[in-house]
Amino acid sequence: MEADERRRLRQEAAEYYRGLRVPERMEEVLNALFPLPPQDLYGELANYFSKFSKAPVICKLVGRKVIDGVGEPTLEVEIYCTVKNYEKRICSSVMATHSQIPENALPETIEADERERNESVYTAVEWVCDSLNTMLRDLDPTDQCQADKILGEYFEEKVEERKEIERQEKEMREEEESGKVTTSPASGHSGATPKQKKGRKSGKKVSEDTPIPPAEPAEPVLCGSLAIGGTSLAIARAGATISRVPLYLYTALLKHKETPKEITLPLPMVTVLYCEKNSPTKLKLVKEVMLIPPVELLLHQPASRAESRRGRGHKAQPGPLKRFSHLGCLITGYDSLEQLLLQLQAACNSLGLELGTDLYLAINCAAHELMDYDRGKYEVLTGTFKSPDEMVAMYVEMIKNFPFITALIDPVRKEDREQWSSICRALGSKCFLIAEDAATQISKLKTDQNINIAMCSGVVLKYINQTTVSDLIELTGILDGQRHISILGSPDRESSDESLVDLAVGLGARFLKLGGLSRGERVAKYNRLLAIEEELAANGALRKPKLEFVDFAEEKPAQLPDVLPAPKKV
Repeated sequence: MEADERRRLRQEAAEYYRGLRVPERMEEVLNALFPLPPQDLYGELANYFSKFSKAPVICKLVGRKVIDGVGEPTLEVEIYCTVKNYEKRICSSVMATHSQIPENALPETIEADERERNESVYTAVEWVCDSLNTMLRDLDPTDQCQADKILGEYFEEKVEERKEIERQEKEMREEEESGKVTTSPASGHSGATPKQKKGRKSGKKVSEDTPIPPAEPAEPVLCGSLAIGGTSLAIARAGATISRVPLYLYTALLKHKETPKEITLPLPMVTVLYCEKNSPTKLKLVKEVMLIPPVELLLHQPASRAESRRGRGHKAQPGPLKRFSHLGCLITGYDSLEQLLLQLQAACNSLGLELGTDLYLAINCAAHELMDYDRGKYEVLTGTFKSPDEMVAMYVEMIKNFPFITALIDPVRKEDREQWSSICRALGSKCFLIAEDAATQISKLKTDQNINIAMCSGVVLKYINQTTVSDLIELTGILDGQRHISILGSPDRESSDESLVDLAVGLGARFLKLGGLSRGERVAKYNRLLAIEEELAANGALRKPKLEFVDFAEEKPAQLPDVLPAPKKV
């Protein structure tokens, strides 16, 4: 009986392995390896048979609270996959976040923001470890489209849940108020008069001749939405790891459905100065000053050229201690734009670099922070106010005098559509007019495919909250079709995750706005950009960028010269 049982088992085993072609493949690989005996025979056998193993699938998601670059809580998402019958940690992603709290916010506002942030991270961890962990189990991590579809549907369910809760709360409040009115009929009429008096008392009178459009309300952020963006990015990284390609190539493959033969690197916008809007100095117009290398140089060349030229002179002496921003750059203030540009020119000249030839400038005006709604004007200098139309004339004069300024970010508010159109028609062929805070949120861009302003050269996209990798792929395609450039921007509260750089390269962004060359979480991204450049150059796949200004008046592209006209001295 035992002999018959063993014979039966051997026969079943032989049929099982023959059905999977194991003997045939074993013979094939052994015959192939024998003429060139490898040092690690079993390693080669493992490599050969791994080709026939099942594709990895997601088996577990882990969410946890971690600390970002400014010491605030944020979300990390880890992806585990079943690989060759074993659970294996593939990768993780850490979300960066964007703060909507102004510089001069009251302490209670800041405290409320911190509470909301902690609650949001806690909720996001709960979503990842519970619902999303179940919904995404057994999913192929290389199926980014399906993963983001599941994430989007889950987010919409949470949005509807929140709306229902708010509707119920509103009904309860209305019932309570109607009850009070019933008990005191006269209170409804008498309560309206004080409100009207209070409204007349506050603020200064705005000119009724040219009323300014009111500021659009900030997009509400759903508590826990970090889980959507964090999970999508982690799955993209997992897909790239399993596919054994860098994330930037994987992203390009997702966008174009094929691996491009050449890739153009985005030019970095390197923040060197951060001007606080509430500083005691007079200049309010400038928030960030950024340097842009010229298109004909590799990224590392401006720095190496400066080092070689400086080496022929005296060694720079360390200066006094300075304050540095969370953006990784010097915090400073000026009394005029000319004073600022004079100092920058002097600094560049001391390094053997010339603005307009070796480097260009981009200025983030953050105009939405300049508006005095009582006067209906922008405060560009302390006590100096300009109407939206006067802002247009000021920018035209600025670019005329300082042609090395090749980009203006948020020159006016997004609500001033007519002035956006005027600026673009006047300056579109001379510099980039970029919308950052002046652009519509990504969630609205997806639905109406409209940047919410009449004209602009390009839009800064930030990977935050419920944004998914598929969203960025879709939006950059839309912007490409509308002749707008895409700029991927680093949020205020950055993390050590370098994925933003790979996304920017893979998506074909024209610029990459990362902040300054200080703070580890930002320097790591610049180092990643240099590493990608080196890799592409070594493989002969690095393509020189061709930046074009858009002449909105003629509706024809005007190519940006490699060297702009020599700037006027200030």
